[in-house]
Amino acid sequence: MKNNNVIQKIWSLCHILRGDGISYHQYVSELTYLLFLKIAEENGIEHLLPSGSRWKDLVAQPKDGLLGFYQEMLTHLGTSAESDTIQAIYAFPTTVFSHDENLHAVIEGINKLDWHDLSDDRFGQIYEGLIEKSAQDVRSGAGQFFTPRALVHSIVRTMKPQLGETIQDPAAGSGGFLIAADRFIRSENSKRAYAENSPEYQGVEIEKNTRRICLMNTFLNGLDAEVIFGDALTDDAKGLLPADVILANPPFGSKAGSRRSLRADLPYHNANKQLAFLQHIYLGLKLGGRAAVILPDNVLFDDGVGKLVRHELMNKCDLHTILRLPTGIFSSAGVKTNVLFFSRGHKKKNNTDTVWFYDLRTNAPAFGKTTPLLDEHFSEFEKCYGGDPHGKSKRLDQGETGRFRCYSRQEIADREDDLAISWLRDESDDIENAAETPEEIAALILSHLQSAMTEIDSVVGEFTEPVEDSE
Repeated sequence: MKNNNVIQKIWSLCHILRGDGISYHQYVSELTYLLFLKIAEENGIEHLLPSGSRWKDLVAQPKDGLLGFYQEMLTHLGTSAESDTIQAIYAFPTTVFSHDENLHAVIEGINKLDWHDLSDDRFGQIYEGLIEKSAQDVRSGAGQFFTPRALVHSIVRTMKPQLGETIQDPAAGSGGFLIAADRFIRSENSKRAYAENSPEYQGVEIEKNTRRICLMNTFLNGLDAEVIFGDALTDDAKGLLPADVILANPPFGSKAGSRRSLRADLPYHNANKQLAFLQHIYLGLKLGGRAAVILPDNVLFDDGVGKLVRHELMNKCDLHTILRLPTGIFSSAGVKTNVLFFSRGHKKKNNTDTVWFYDLRTNAPAFGKTTPLLDEHFSEFEKCYGGDPHGKSKRLDQGETGRFRCYSRQEIADREDDLAISWLRDESDDIENAAETPEEIAALILSHLQSAMTEIDSVVGEFTEPVEDSE
């Protein structure tokens, strides 16, 4: 409860910034700078910061001229901090504050909070809570990129990351998957065992401020994570190691790569973004490595390149489980998504024998702002999935009236490798009728427009010849 009180009080300070026209997402990004200084003071890592650029120096400054001092301080931290991670957090800093008075009010508000009875491990949880607050605000637009934490936790519990493994997220965002994996591993092992054989974390994030938030988030949660600034679908990914575990929610969108060239090792260059990420993930696994990736419905049924990618996925990997997710769990209310669970096979081809489907969408509650997604909503799925992260536990097909069913590779081949399989009769109300608030209705309308544009771009992509790079 102490955590929640601190989160709410910090979040309430954002109202001070309305006069400067600062969005919620910008506010969380700005807090990356301010909270780090305060937390460094509280948990004894101030020695990593240059003298004169610490929280007490900021607090001691008079209101007049505070903004100028703060800007100089940020620049100094980005060039002179002892830690490479801290330098990266403060690299090329820009503040969204415009007035001394507003900056002073936020600093004063943070300084008045009671930090003393918070343990070190809670600092990261507080920051995670602020990121989640930002995602819950429809107006911020951040929610379409934020993976609900109940879903993240369920995926981690089924995938069971272990000590010593290389764990990656090629679309890291705020670092939620990496942090959840680390908390799971720490909960399963002693501090000594963790220290002697700690996991190796890698992420890739294309957006500068989001990477900054990810660096801050992983640092505060005690992860020694390498977060590459770049696009995993390009040569920026050369620094990634073969992975034991990949957990990802690639961004929803259309054609990948912008004007930059896709990596040469991705065999199907005329793919949309999700299909390109899927290729990256199954090619990035070690033999026997495992992955869980959240993807929209179109990946399951798109013809052309989509069919080729699915065929190669089932050849190279054991695609053992697909979880059909409820509608409405992302702020783009109408988007329909799934989690694909697979392991890189040891054979050259034909590594998928059967695919199990769990339908958590049909006749499910209408999730949204008023009905949040909770850990308990995944308990039955996790029970059916079983204890083996590679999907090898003994399983039971529940038949036409159950949520868990098995289809052979031959049955899927007979469907032209279409994986959009459903069997339950939908008796729930339409999602449009479930939208209650004006914000949810607006988000639903925006979702339909975005979905339409995505489909148009995908069709255009199918008929666009890839541009060859000049040597």
